[in-house]
Amino acid sequence: MSESRRSVLTGALVLLLVGSVGVSAVAAGGVTTAAPTPASHSTVQESSDTVSEEAYTEPVPDEGDPYFEAGADDGSWISYVNPRDEYRTPYLGDGSGKLCVTLVNEAGESIVGETVPNTTVTVATGEELEWHSHADPMTVEYPLTQHYDRPLDADQFGTESNLPQGDGYLDSHCIEMHGLTENATVEYGPAEIDGEHADRIELVGYVQQAHEAWDTDVDPIADARPYEEAGGWTYHPDGSHGQAVVVLQLEGGGANGDTSDDGISLGHDGIDSSSDFESDDAAETGQESETERERNESANDGIDPTPGFGVLAVVVSLLIVALTKRTV
Repeated sequence: MSESRRSVLTGALVLLLVGSVGVSAVAAGGVTTAAPTPASHSTVQESSDTVSEEAYTEPVPDEGDPYFEAGADDGSWISYVNPRDEYRTPYLGDGSGKLCVTLVNEAGESIVGETVPNTTVTVATGEELEWHSHADPMTVEYPLTQHYDRPLDADQFGTESNLPQGDGYLDSHCIEMHGLTENATVEYGPAEIDGEHADRIELVGYVQQAHEAWDTDVDPIADARPYEEAGGWTYHPDGSHGQAVVVLQLEGGGANGDTSDDGISLGHDGIDSSSDFESDDAAETGQESETERERNESANDGIDPTPGFGVLAVVVSLLIVALTKRTV
């Protein structure tokens, strides 16, 4: 065999050896012991499950709607029709006012008390309002949607650029009064909560403003004050208007059930089922992991990460040695 042919053959065998190594490496890299599992989402998105009652959203009436009443020419205030708005007879003066109750869920959203039926809020009013058919005292029964044609009638909180007052959604149940003397004193007592779910409603406080148009750029929770800082107002000639809102908040539970005194989450039947759910989930996860592990081990049994590489390397080496001896 000529030197050139022998060199070519030797080179080819070397290339074959190198190529087999590359193929074996690729084959080895392609063998996996287990398919990768997608990352689990540990962060639970905030949803309606975090509140005991969904927000009640009712837009304020637009101009032309039967429940739209009036708006100031200078854009300083806006008013909506309230079936609990009454005028004193005889009409004694320009004194006017509004007394409201607002109930919010755990997220601070306005609600109508669908989850607290047979519960009543009572606010005593003084002699000055004994003529009002919805006063002396003022009572609010929940759920509002079952007891009133107009459950919410006022937009007392929040702002919206296109409105002089409010954020564009009704949030309060009110009584209104007109025709009081301009030096009258309007008083109201502390709110009392009674009934089947009274223990689930917290009296946050009172938001009171007197002698000027109501400023809605306030927060019902953060700006609520104790009764000692509210309780009524006295009119004067340049300040013949006043308003107050009793702020209530639904306590605890979430949409999936109440919360017991020791912090254990209870289902709708009052039974603590969280531990059962955790045990079932853990058992199911363990079974899946064990099954997956056995499947992977079975699939990998007998797999050589470099199949055929040892035999091929020996053959190539022997051929090289043989060729070398023939040249000697």
